[in-house]
Amino acid sequence: MPPIDIDTLNLPQQGHPLAGVVTAGQPSASQFSAIKAAGVSKVINLRPATEDAGFDEAAVVQGLGMEYQVIPVAGPGDLSMNTAKALDKALYEAGDAGVLIHCASSNRVGALLALRAAWCQGASDKAALALGEAGGLTKMMPMVQQMLAEHKKE
Repeated sequence: MPPIDIDTLNLPQQGHPLAGVVTAGQPSASQFSAIKAAGVSKVINLRPATEDAGFDEAAVVQGLGMEYQVIPVAGPGDLSMNTAKALDKALYEAGDAGVLIHCASSNRVGALLALRAAWCQGASDKAALALGEAGGLTKMMPMVQQMLAEHKKE
């Protein structure tokens, strides 16, 4: 699988924190053709069903022949070991395939990437937070720092 051609994408809050992984805020329905053409074959949506994207994202993505998965993260209460493990499993299952992970602004994406890096992959807090920032972590940074500190106490 060739690497994702990130230069062809113009997604909101776009990031490229890991090889083969693009992070972003909510893409428009029309952007998914370019996402596929750039080398993405799996889309992981962190927005729960209660957040309306304005179109049937699953139908658009699957209609283009890409895999679609939802790991609902409505807010801080949904950031947990379970959601970190779900993302870890989804990325493992994607293998070398290009992946897009998105929410509304990419903040939840970055938060979950940071927690996954620390909790599932053993990254240091500093490395996990840097990865999170590269993936869109902004306003949730203090909360993620606190979660990482509390996890070490357990």
